[in-house]
Amino acid sequence: MLTDEWLDALLGDEPDVALVAVGAYGRREPAAGSDLDLVLLHRGRKNIKALAERLWYPIWDTGTGLDHSVRTVPEALEVADGNLSAASGLLELRHVAGDSVLCAELSDRAHQRWRAAARRRLPELAEVVKERAERFGEIAFLLEPDLKEGRGGLRDVQAMRACAASWAVDAPGREVLDAYEVLLDVRGELHRRARKPTDRLLMQEQGAVAEALGFADPDALLRKVSAAARTIAFASDDNWRRVARWLGANSRRLGFRGRPAPWRPLAAGVVEQDGEVGLSREADPATDATLPLRAAAAAAQAGLMLSAHALSRLAAAPARLPEPWPDEARDALVALLGAGPPAIAVIESLDQARLMERWFPEWSAVRSKPQHNPVHRFTVDRHLVEAAVEASALTRRVSRPDLLLLGALLHDIGKGVPGDHTDTGLVLMAVIAPRLGLVPADVGTLMALLRHHLLLPTAATRRDLDDPATVRAVAEAVGDRDTLHLLAALTEADARATGPAAWGDWKAALVEDLVARTAAVLGGAPLPSAPPLTAEQQSLAAGELPAVGVLPLPRLGAYEITVAAADQPGVLARCAGVLALHRLDVRGASVTALERTAVSVFTVTPRFGEAPEWEALRSDLRRSLLNGLPLGERLSQRDQAYAKGSIAAPEVAFADDASDTATVLEVRAHDRPGLLYRVAQAIADCGLDVRTARVGTLGAEAVDVFYLLGADGQQVQDEAARTAVRKAVLEATG
Repeated sequence: MLTDEWLDALLGDEPDVALVAVGAYGRREPAAGSDLDLVLLHRGRKNIKALAERLWYPIWDTGTGLDHSVRTVPEALEVADGNLSAASGLLELRHVAGDSVLCAELSDRAHQRWRAAARRRLPELAEVVKERAERFGEIAFLLEPDLKEGRGGLRDVQAMRACAASWAVDAPGREVLDAYEVLLDVRGELHRRARKPTDRLLMQEQGAVAEALGFADPDALLRKVSAAARTIAFASDDNWRRVARWLGANSRRLGFRGRPAPWRPLAAGVVEQDGEVGLSREADPATDATLPLRAAAAAAQAGLMLSAHALSRLAAAPARLPEPWPDEARDALVALLGAGPPAIAVIESLDQARLMERWFPEWSAVRSKPQHNPVHRFTVDRHLVEAAVEASALTRRVSRPDLLLLGALLHDIGKGVPGDHTDTGLVLMAVIAPRLGLVPADVGTLMALLRHHLLLPTAATRRDLDDPATVRAVAEAVGDRDTLHLLAALTEADARATGPAAWGDWKAALVEDLVARTAAVLGGAPLPSAPPLTAEQQSLAAGELPAVGVLPLPRLGAYEITVAAADQPGVLARCAGVLALHRLDVRGASVTALERTAVSVFTVTPRFGEAPEWEALRSDLRRSLLNGLPLGERLSQRDQAYAKGSIAAPEVAFADDASDTATVLEVRAHDRPGLLYRVAQAIADCGLDVRTARVGTLGAEAVDVFYLLGADGQQVQDEAARTAVRKAVLEATG
């Protein structure tokens, strides 16, 4: 390396000193923005400070970052004894210039001390790896991963090497090193493009990095990074399991020479030994095509992992499942999915061995595929596995647990193919379901689950449940109560697997309400109608106006706010503006007219968890409705401090089949304080009334739905009026 030659020239022919590289430079892996990590070793020279300055100043003059120290061998070892990072760093030091014997002495003694202290050092290192994963997240599932510190990143491979240096486990294999090279290449190009030391692959850098490294697009780059990180993370997990066994054997003074643990049979050809699942002596993967699924199911049900040796044998076997699958194979897959959380690691091991793609060729299209939605936590394939695991906790609710688990595993399989993922998924499911050996009726049920897997959450959060058209449409689509309950369980599993923003008490209550109403209709009950106002709400309307009532809804962590006021244009907008000023998010709103009085009912949740001062809220609502408040001005001031981010253009559209009695307007826009106020005011300015509003957010995006009536109380049919309201709402959201 040119840098080595330059440093060798800087040091010159100095006796009893050595220049040693550690860190990325020591490993010959420096990126464009990396510092030089150098140790000046010496044998107690008196003038070492002057020599160090002669070395460091020319480096500083070039503008290169420098992490430096001056040590004797005993001093370096003493620092390492008290610092885990320093100790592990010495395991990969490299001689650059000067006395090579002195460098070798430090390396040998550092390794000896590391091995001698392995029972203390390895648990410390394991804790560091765990804390780093919790802090930086998992590279494979992040849209802007930290390539160095994240789980499955460069640091994990370095930790595995440190474990190998203790002689407790083997060094990382070729697959891990290849994955490591992928991350190094991406990190190196990232440094060069960003012109600064950074390890986080930000979205704005991904296009340039992808182009420089020859990827078709940023998604192809992310998939490659994800796959590499998954390989490293899987190997890291296996590494730490082996370290734990080594530490346990060491503590029992058996080492690896003790008698082997007895085998415990788990299934035909499948045994457990020493905390892992392997194959029995009589098992033959070459002729038993169901053995991999049977072994995986047994492992997951026992909460254990398949051994590396067993995985290797299963992956190398030529046997392929016949099509359609035999019942035993399908039952084993269902048992695997139904094992709950332990299934995740087992399925990941199958995926690393490429067995998932053997059973489901369609899997390769979704493997490590990123989802550009902040609500989603995982890549498409991992989301499907997580959904199946979430569904395993809901199997008691449905008549066909097997179809629920299979539907959860395959509901988004179409996301690997261009086009609408539901439409493409149906095409794929028409091939996959018969392959699994399902009878035609069960194939039809799986097709229905995939076709309608978004039906319940969409209807529950974007439609008026009191409008008969909503429940009628759901009932007609679902067809029977068994399918309805399967869809309800799939909806919950899908949302929970997506992330915390996709499921909560509020959404759960809406879906539960919709399912109950639909089940009743499918059982012969009449279509629902809007419930009458409660006695308390009627009392408010009959008293002095305007009047405000507040009712806690503890189950939902929400409040119901009723506002009775003289019926006039813009009531909903004014109320929404005041609620926004008091940091209340509106989740739903309805308006009921009683002669000349409008009763508006809002369901709200505190934006930051704290309820407002209710008397102040009541006062502001009354002032707004009587004399007016400068709502637009005050909300604009708050909006200026609100983070804008990268905002897509808003969308406004009519859903003409959603209601028989109102015109339904859907609004999608970037969420910000007062959005509902602005939209409702724009609607009022067009001379239209809002009968009902459904307000929801997905991450930072608002999806609001308004049921509109014209001045005559009828649907808005006039095309000019529809064009005007659409234009006004677009301007209000921009």
